[in-house]
Amino acid sequence: MEGIDLLHVEHWRPFSYVGLTHPFFDINQFVVISTWAVLLMVLFFVLAIPAILKRKGSIARFMVLSFVEGLATFVKQNLTLFSFGHLSFIAALFIFILLCNCLSVIPWLEEPTQDLNTTLSLGIISFTYVQYHAIREHGFWHYLKEYLQPFFIMFPLHLVGKLATIVSLSFRLFGNIYGGATISSLYFSLIKSSVWYEIAGLVLGGNLVIALFFGLFEGLLQAFVFAMLTLTYLSIALHSEGEEGASANV
Repeated sequence: MEGIDLLHVEHWRPFSYVGLTHPFFDINQFVVISTWAVLLMVLFFVLAIPAILKRKGSIARFMVLSFVEGLATFVKQNLTLFSFGHLSFIAALFIFILLCNCLSVIPWLEEPTQDLNTTLSLGIISFTYVQYHAIREHGFWHYLKEYLQPFFIMFPLHLVGKLATIVSLSFRLFGNIYGGATISSLYFSLIKSSVWYEIAGLVLGGNLVIALFFGLFEGLLQAFVFAMLTLTYLSIALHSEGEEGASANV
């Protein structure tokens, strides 16, 4: 659980040979390795699901079906309709973020989501998905009209408001996961300084509490919050035009 400090790992500099040595172009190798570890876990689950579903009466099959059914109900309640495409996106987003957030329970690995580049990428993906389906649902002109209400000079404010959702999603996830990782790192650094502290942490259950709270509970909570906010933004984008049309007909 002590893991590796992402602030002190080596970075790849693939563009240094062309003179691009600014830290902006550095690649955190540990984040890349951790992300690929999560992708391999996702691939393993995808390959294992068909075999699990064939085992009727098994606990694993019940858990998989309950998870899908609960997520489908959650999506339908928020969108007031069922869409397999939206369900697939929200499920993929939730599962990927959950695995990233809980990766620290595996020795020598840390959460990729405690790196701002990862959470910012997830925020951009979520934002792009919502805007794409808003345009697809209402058309580009009707989508653009929202930025010009009530006057065209409000366009910059509406644009900033839309882009702020990326910051809201990414920084919320990054702040909570990075904060939890920092607290965990301080705790394990403290008990590491004394054998008695290490024994007390094991006997009194402090190590287990830190691992369960910051490694699992917080990871689950933040993954749910990210998926819920994405679904909320999507619901607003899909139904805003319909509500305006309904109010105009009254």
